[in-house]
Amino acid sequence: MHILAIETSCDETAVSLVDCSGDPWKGGVNFNVLSNIVLSQAKLHAEYGGVYPSLAKREHAENLIPVLKKALELSSLESGIRNQESGIDTQKLEKILQREPELLKQFLEFIPTIEKPAIDKIVVTRGPGLEPALWVGINFAKALGEVWNIPVSGINHMEGHVFSALLQKRRDLPQLTTYNLQPTTFPALALLISGGHTELVLMKDWLKYEIVGETKDDAVGEAFDKVARMLGLGYPGGPEIARQAAQFQDKPSLKLPRPMLDSGDFNFSFSGLKTAVLYEIKKNNKFQPEADPPSRPEADQPQAGAETSKIIQEFAHEFQEAATDVLVSKTVKAAREYGAKTILVGGGVSANQRIRDALTEQTTNNLPPTTKLLLSPLELTGDNALMIAVAGYLRAALNKECREEIAAHGTLRLA
Repeated sequence: MHILAIETSCDETAVSLVDCSGDPWKGGVNFNVLSNIVLSQAKLHAEYGGVYPSLAKREHAENLIPVLKKALELSSLESGIRNQESGIDTQKLEKILQREPELLKQFLEFIPTIEKPAIDKIVVTRGPGLEPALWVGINFAKALGEVWNIPVSGINHMEGHVFSALLQKRRDLPQLTTYNLQPTTFPALALLISGGHTELVLMKDWLKYEIVGETKDDAVGEAFDKVARMLGLGYPGGPEIARQAAQFQDKPSLKLPRPMLDSGDFNFSFSGLKTAVLYEIKKNNKFQPEADPPSRPEADQPQAGAETSKIIQEFAHEFQEAATDVLVSKTVKAAREYGAKTILVGGGVSANQRIRDALTEQTTNNLPPTTKLLLSPLELTGDNALMIAVAGYLRAALNKECREEIAAHGTLRLA
């Protein structure tokens, strides 16, 4: 099955074309990536210190056709130039894309000029995410489905992150970018950590989900971004915090709280940790960064003195340690409580090496040796359309076998 996937939930415009095969019940599921394009808007949003929704919407509308063009070229699924009239119902397209005039213009200039690609299904992120950004992708998928007469399905963004942790790149096919679905033993516990979400999700079987823990305020990725801004670092904050923390080699003198570490449940809170960083910065007479530092490329940022650099490194180190302690402790406790045989970890923050190392260590030391820890491949931790294609294929494949179960238990609700 050839799937075209579209992802526009936040500040990445992503399109992927994937050749999917195999049966999730029997194993041997493979995803041959024909193309996987991700166009990031991070530099555009850096001056705001976070994602600006109307700017994200505009950029998606301008970039979807160029990204689709590139994806089709790389995939070799584009079957050629049309020599006859397209027969496209422009009135229907105008209605679908009425809120996206720039996208409509590009759509009508490009899509009628090519033959229908060999695509069996279109899947698109339907949420959660920034609503203005989501609707651009959804309407684009609808327009393509209308013109090419291909079924379109909406996919939950967080389900994509769940399934990204199950993917393993095949090394036996070096000439191709191919992932296989790793065997999964249920119950499984998914830790989803990103700029917008921090959740622990129990999976009792395929497509059966229960949220057993979630943040009560800020998501962990949001806290990373805000603390980075307090320290005068760039956006996005996660990589900057990790880079500074890795340089801290001294004995720490700073101690930050571990919010809700012993709360007796599996929920999270990062707002208090962020505030604690702010108070400690204000108390430190040797370090007072700008209240609202301008965002500049790393090469253009002024070099801090040796003492200031050490202070920044210590704050970054202790904040990262505090966030890691809470995330890992809660995950291990929940895995023990629910008898999880597989732990899945996905989302942008799962790229943090300290968190990955701590999860590996604590899973090995504190859970049964049969517990399997599956971490999303680093190249798939951020938002991407490949994970949406994977979720779309698995839903299609599993529906054939368990339609009644899915109807009874409902679909995924992770936000």
